[in-house]
Amino acid sequence: MVVRREKKVRKQRGSRTYGWGTVGQHRKSGMRGGFGNAGLHKHKWSWTIKYGKDHFGKYGFIRPKAVVDYKNCINVGSLMSIIEGKILEKDEKDRVIIDLNNMGYDKLLGSGKIDLPVVIKVKQASEIAKRKITEAGGEVILIN
Repeated sequence: MVVRREKKVRKQRGSRTYGWGTVGQHRKSGMRGGFGNAGLHKHKWSWTIKYGKDHFGKYGFIRPKAVVDYKNCINVGSLMSIIEGKILEKDEKDRVIIDLNNMGYDKLLGSGKIDLPVVIKVKQASEIAKRKITEAGGEVILIN
């Protein structure tokens, strides 16, 4: 490759303006069409079409918070971690009583398995969760 010593950059080493005039040409935001996203609907529209296709517009739907009914759920398999290492009250049949309502849970779901007979107080429970608790010798008490 041939080295070109007569480049414009080599010639302009002694000047302050490098051929762009004395009052700030080629220096500020005017040379780029504005700062940031300025002009994306106007003079930078071709750039928007090519590189920023998803910049404008909306996608999806956000439900209003008044409509959303969030429930704090727990699975049957996670009950063992609540029981282990804690002193909990027991009933006359020596079953551990767990009040999920006081712990902040709204619903008991049926994923996982449990071996201990437990009595669980909760607002809601799925049918599978009720079946697994009763098969282990426990009981589910629904609280209104």
